[in-house]
Amino acid sequence: MSESLAIKVSKTDSSRLPQVELKNIHFGHVFTDHMLVADYTDGKWQQVEIKPYQPLTFAPSLAAIHYGQSIFEGIKAYKNTKGEAVIFRPEENFKRFNQSAVRMEMPEVPSEIFMEGMKQLINLDKDWIPAMENHSLYIRPFMFATDEFIGVRPSGSYKFIIILSPTGPYYDKPMRIAVEEKYTRAAPGGVGEAKNAGNYGGSLKPAQDAIRNGFDQVLWTDAFEHKWLQEVGTMNVFFVLKDAVVTPSLEEGTILDGVTRKSAIVVLREMGLNVEERRVNVEELIQAYDNGDFVEAFGTGTAATISRIKELSYKDKHMVFDLDKAEVSRELAKRLNDIRIGVTEDKHGWIVKL
Repeated sequence: MSESLAIKVSKTDSSRLPQVELKNIHFGHVFTDHMLVADYTDGKWQQVEIKPYQPLTFAPSLAAIHYGQSIFEGIKAYKNTKGEAVIFRPEENFKRFNQSAVRMEMPEVPSEIFMEGMKQLINLDKDWIPAMENHSLYIRPFMFATDEFIGVRPSGSYKFIIILSPTGPYYDKPMRIAVEEKYTRAAPGGVGEAKNAGNYGGSLKPAQDAIRNGFDQVLWTDAFEHKWLQEVGTMNVFFVLKDAVVTPSLEEGTILDGVTRKSAIVVLREMGLNVEERRVNVEELIQAYDNGDFVEAFGTGTAATISRIKELSYKDKHMVFDLDKAEVSRELAKRLNDIRIGVTEDKHGWIVKL
C-alpha cells in the first residue's frame, strides 16, 4: 500500500459487544464497534481510516440524496470449526462493486482500500462474528456521492465506507412467492446488473403489496410481457426440473451476477446435476409443474444464502412444493455451509482467512 493510502486506525475506548446477545440476532439491526471510511476528492482516494462506528454529517444538498449515485455490496465472514475468522469469496464482491461503480459513473475503489481495509476492519472486530449455526458477520461496503450541489451530473467527490453487522438467519422460514405482473425491477439497457440503491428503492412497493396479499416476496418478470423470469425479491432464483436445475441467464443485463448464485452453480454440478443458465418463462414452469416435472424452487443470495420456496403463484395458478422432498436445496445449503466453516475442503479457493 502506498504511503498516501495508509490506513489510520483509531480504536474505540469501550466495546459494545458485552451488551449484545449474538444468538438469533436480527439481520441488519446491530453493528460492530468500528467502520472503515475513505474519501475520494481531487481525483484520488485519501483519508482512509478505521474508526469507531458513528453517525455521519452531511449537507442537505448532498448529491447522493438527490440523484441516486449510491452502490453497495454484501459479503459474509464466518467462524470456522477451528474458531478462525474467514471471509467467503470477497474478491468476487470487490470486482462486482467496481463494475457497479463504472455503470453508475463513480470512481473505482482500489484493492488496498476495499480488500485490505476490509480484512483489517474484520480482524479488529472479529469477536463480533457469531460462532453459531446459520450465523455470520455481514459485511456492507458502500459508496455514495458527496458533492454539495444540486444539478444532474456525476459527483466529483465520494465517500466509501465499510460497516459490519452480526446476524442470524435472514429468512427463517420457506417463502410464498407471487410472480410480479405489473411492476418491473429492470429492463435491458438499465441498471439491473449493478448493485445500486435505486434498484432496491423501486422494489419496496411491489414487495409490500405482495406481503399485504399474504406472500413473502415477488418473483420479478421482464418489462415487456411479464412472463420471462428474473430474480426473486433480492435474490437470484433456481428451479429444479426433472432433467435440469434452471436459473435465469445474465445475458440481458437485468439480473445481478450473484456470488452465491455462481457458487451454487459450481456445487450443483459437483452434485452431478445438469445446470442450465437460460431464459425461463413462467408458462414453462406451470406446464412442468402440471406434468410433475417441477418439484422445487429456491433463492440464493449473500444475506439469505439458500432460501427455499414453498409456493409460487401466478394469476390463479398456485404451485405448492413438498419441502420434505426438497433434497436439492437442502444438500446445496449443507455443502456451501460445510465449505464456509471448514468441514469440507475448499477446493475452489473461495475462503479467505484473516
